[in-house]
Amino acid sequence: MRAVVYHEVGAAPVIESVAAPECPPGGAIVAVRATGVCRSDWHAWRGHEPVALPHIPGHEFAGEVVEVGAGVRDFAVGDRVTSPFVNGCGVCGYCRDGDAQVCPDQTQPGFTDPGSFAELVVVRGADTNLVRLPGDLGFAGAAALGCRFATAFRALTAQARLAAGEWVAIVGCGGVGLSAVLIAKALGAHVIAVDPSPAARARAVALGADHAVEITTSFSGAADVSDWVGAAGVSDVSGAADGSDVFGVVGAADVSGAVGAADVSGAVGAADVSGAAGAADVFGAVGDDVSGADDSGGAAYSSTLTLHHPSVIEAIVPGGVHVTLDAAGSAVTADAAVRSLRRRGRHVQVGLMLGPDANAALPWDLVVARELEIYGSHGMAAAGYPDMLAMVADGRLDPAALVGRTITLDEAPAALMAMDRPAPQAGITTILL
Repeated sequence: MRAVVYHEVGAAPVIESVAAPECPPGGAIVAVRATGVCRSDWHAWRGHEPVALPHIPGHEFAGEVVEVGAGVRDFAVGDRVTSPFVNGCGVCGYCRDGDAQVCPDQTQPGFTDPGSFAELVVVRGADTNLVRLPGDLGFAGAAALGCRFATAFRALTAQARLAAGEWVAIVGCGGVGLSAVLIAKALGAHVIAVDPSPAARARAVALGADHAVEITTSFSGAADVSDWVGAAGVSDVSGAADGSDVFGVVGAADVSGAVGAADVSGAVGAADVSGAAGAADVFGAVGDDVSGADDSGGAAYSSTLTLHHPSVIEAIVPGGVHVTLDAAGSAVTADAAVRSLRRRGRHVQVGLMLGPDANAALPWDLVVARELEIYGSHGMAAAGYPDMLAMVADGRLDPAALVGRTITLDEAPAALMAMDRPAPQAGITTILL
């Protein structure tokens, strides 16, 4: 079969002809029809997560069963399926309780086993780990269900217990974050999407986010955020409700030189926010031309969330949000998210914390004093899929809306390596086979 293979950490992946996998007892072989290119695949390729070499990446996929092993009862050749990226053993207490995502004997296609950037992939413990697809859900949309979409769904429903009418700030608008935006809106919540990328913020707004906020970690030498007010070129804050909200001038001596904001010379009230119906929603106007934004058509997205300073979030939601979800995975984003919570708020860490971030500090004084709840979330077991698929079947959720572009298997090596750089477009990249 054809597959994407890399032989060394960080070496260019190539398309190779490799032996087809053998079907294990209790397992199944799935002919891959679509598979997503995920940040986790990039982490493994870059050596942030150990994998056996040579390696076939890929862990979120959808396809058709072409073979089942001895003992499989619930699936047959021809079934349209996906699978969680964590495959539970099926026999331990965690798996029996429906929590295969934390199985101590788990396997993971694309990490412990060869992955889905190939024509065929093995799923162990088929009766525990395979999930049938609704008949009207295409493979491209279904591919995200095994990782990013299901991860976001469980993080918001089981862990965060997000309720209609609550506010959630989603930090990082890649595949998981955009999935969370879509799901949170379907649950009836109000959404603040936080990301450094204008394209990701715009995509979040298109998916329903009520506000979209830029995040940066740079004060560019300022001892305190308040030092920006009155600094050279940052004197026009007359339109801001509070001068402290204008602190998104990343390394700029003059607001007109702010990143991507050549026409935003005066923060709120600048000439190019003239089309905003609700100027109060344009908290910083640093980073994007927001002309034409209005309160009916979506969020104005130009304010900036900086490390240790959640005042932009509090300007949108006084007192802070009910829920934060860090889909980016870093010390900076986790800290900023926790500090953005209201009292008794809930934070869910979904983005992987790797390398030096693995032991990142959190503001534990606030966690204790405000009785904040901190959760990790690591995917969703197949046992948790029925509620999610019910929302897909009745039209409340459309995972296909997250697909940013589709590519061929031959284009997959370049797509994986391109994750070294910020993506020029938002949404999930999906390989079609």
